[in-house]
Order: sequence, then C-alpha cells, then structure tokens
Amino acid sequence: MMMTYGLFVFRLGTVPYQELQRQTDWRHPGQSRVGARPARQFLGPGEDTITLTGTLLPEFTGGQRHLDELRRMAGDGKAWPLIEGTGKNYGLFVLESLNERKGKFFRDGAAGQIDFDMTLQRIDDEDRERLAVLDAATLRLVRGMFA
Repeated sequence: MMMTYGLFVFRLGTVPYQELQRQTDWRHPGQSRVGARPARQFLGPGEDTITLTGTLLPEFTGGQRHLDELRRMAGDGKAWPLIEGTGKNYGLFVLESLNERKGKFFRDGAAGQIDFDMTLQRIDDEDRERLAVLDAATLRLVRGMFA
C-alpha cells in the first residue's frame, strides 16, 4: 500500500502514482506604508495542496475503473483522510481535480497507457459537515473494487 484516501487504496493494482508534490502556504498579507516596505502580519495557515502524478498501464496496473471511482468520490464533495503507507497522516482532503491523458490505443479503442494527475486540497478538521460517512453502500462498493 502506497497511500489511502478514505477507503481508496493507492497501490500497483489500482492507481500507483510516481510523484507526490506538496505545496503548503502561510498567509502574510501586506499593508502599504508611505516610504517603507509593506508591513506584514501572520494570519495563519493558507492552502495545503497535494498533487499526485503517474502513468497507468492497464495491462499491468490499475486502469480506468479506478480513476472513475476517484471521480465518484470527488463528486460526493466529501473530505477523506489521506494517510501514507508509512503511517503519516496528512489530514482531511477533498479531491479538487483529476486529469487524464490516454495513449497507445489497442484495436478496440482501449488505452494502453493513461497518464494522470490529481490535486487534493486540505480542509480544516473542524469542517465536520464535509466529512465522508462510511455507510453500508460505501463498504459494499469498496469490497467490489478489490474482488
């Protein structure tokens, strides 16, 4: 297991990413002053964004159905915990965007290669109404993904 996003497991058989990029911002807005540089005040944390990129080879790794599952999760608008295989908990994230590019097509039009990048945005832990709920339907769906 490389990482989990809620109940979705990133691994070779689903969506193995080749690169993880994280950008964390802090807010220091400036106030203009006459004859001096702007005064800065620390207002707290800003955006915390994680971007995962990779290439899927459906004959060997996961494929379209796994990306479609991530799209379904994003469409629910819920936040899920993002936890690395090492045990590092990044916090609660929403899936903000998922891009895919297909190439090396087979005769039937299926892609032999799918390049993807996805952007996850951290939310405040206090935003309880956006938290995902693990219900029986979700658990059945997850069991079906790994059957």
